[in-house]
Amino acid sequence: MNAPDRIIPIAAEGAACHSGKEQMRAAAAAAGKGDTLQQYARDYPVEAKGPHDQPQSMCPAFGSLRVGLRMRRTMTILSGSACCVYGLTFTSHFYGARRSVGYVPFNSETLVTGKLFEDIREAVYAQADPANYDAIVIINLCVPTASGVPLQLLPKEINGVRIIGIDVPGFGVPTHAEAKDVLAGAMLRYARAEAEAGPVAAPKNRVADKPTVTLLGEMFPADPVGIGMMLAPMGLAAGPVVPTREWRELYSALDGRVVAAIHPFYTASIREFEAAGRPIVGSAPVGVDGTADWLEAIGRAANVEASLIGEAKQRVLPAIQAALARTPITGRITLSGYEGSELLVARLLIESGADLRYVGTACPKTAWSAADCQWLEAKGVQVQYRASLEQDLAAMREYQPQLVIGTTSVVQAAKQANTPSLYFTNLISARPLMGPAGAGSLAQVVNAALGNQARFDAMSAFFGDTGKGDRAGVWEDTPQLRPEFRADTRRQLEKAAKKRKAEEMI
Repeated sequence: MNAPDRIIPIAAEGAACHSGKEQMRAAAAAAGKGDTLQQYARDYPVEAKGPHDQPQSMCPAFGSLRVGLRMRRTMTILSGSACCVYGLTFTSHFYGARRSVGYVPFNSETLVTGKLFEDIREAVYAQADPANYDAIVIINLCVPTASGVPLQLLPKEINGVRIIGIDVPGFGVPTHAEAKDVLAGAMLRYARAEAEAGPVAAPKNRVADKPTVTLLGEMFPADPVGIGMMLAPMGLAAGPVVPTREWRELYSALDGRVVAAIHPFYTASIREFEAAGRPIVGSAPVGVDGTADWLEAIGRAANVEASLIGEAKQRVLPAIQAALARTPITGRITLSGYEGSELLVARLLIESGADLRYVGTACPKTAWSAADCQWLEAKGVQVQYRASLEQDLAAMREYQPQLVIGTTSVVQAAKQANTPSLYFTNLISARPLMGPAGAGSLAQVVNAALGNQARFDAMSAFFGDTGKGDRAGVWEDTPQLRPEFRADTRRQLEKAAKKRKAEEMI
């Protein structure tokens, strides 16, 4: 099979990964990727707000790479610039991946001639061993996507190994969280076609005696267990978590009675579940209000009797209320992140007693987060979807919190401002949030951080202005201030500004 003529060698024309988003999008559309980009624009909309219409985060492709690397018997191959592949693999291994990542390199010649597609095809055939893999995932990064490298022309199956090609360009997928959905949705679409075509292999850990609730969105490992306990009185069981850890779990996920969109931005995945006829329920069982509403919604969607729904609530809500009362949180907080669970964490903080003023999420507003947004806004919280770093920092300056929970950049700015802070991804989202276990999980780390203000004050008093402004860096001698030099420079700049203004008036 030869590569088609529609490949546009943008790298050879000077439009490489440092090019602007609009140039890359135009090249991708001209190369036949217009439909893909239009679908991404519908699934993952961004707001038109100038230079920061897309939240600042790591390369979006990391999300798809992470999903593939966490699945057993699945190989992931990247096609992109060497610098991008290096960064993605480094980050993946930093986050605990213990598996090799395939790489198909390219240069201007292979793009011009279409040889890159043939190289990818050759690599896929070489790796498609059913003894080792159920599926092989190939991810086009920015330049191959903009050049139109047609992964859709790869065989759907080789030697019994499923072949899934996706485009995950930074100029088309806004965040790495949504890139998880790109691959999860593609896998669900493939698995749904298999199930519709005939019998499929049963998962190893299939729940056979109860209807299940599929859980959509990565979660702390203890949360699905806790959710299962809350569902049991209604005669339901917790099903697989999507993204799944192995291929067969996709069949069970599609077979669930209800899909719980714990993370509400999995738009492509939800489309596949809806095509399979599965109802979708948003929000999650966090806190008293959240758990009560979620159990009610799940029960109704699964046609559970009202008495059983009431029994489920009665079993769990008093325990959650007691846990919240035992571990209150007091303090003014701002919260931001890019994982997709920010609104859920915000609800739990408020029910724990925190004075939460702002929650920012890099993810978009969807129908499945509407209940959480309304609940938070009714409590006086500012909710910002598609939050940029600038908006998170502005909220920090406006609300003057006693604790800032946020991304790396926000945490850094907070510490520089002498404010205690916690990194959302590693210290907050990596904890149970659901049910009684989640009710007290945040209190210890949050209250400990709130109690650190005296330490920050002591450090700031000790170091003073050291390391700030022109005192930054390494000095052999104590730097001597020369205010006369600064004054002279200022006069020259003012003189030049006056001259430019005068010239403009002529």
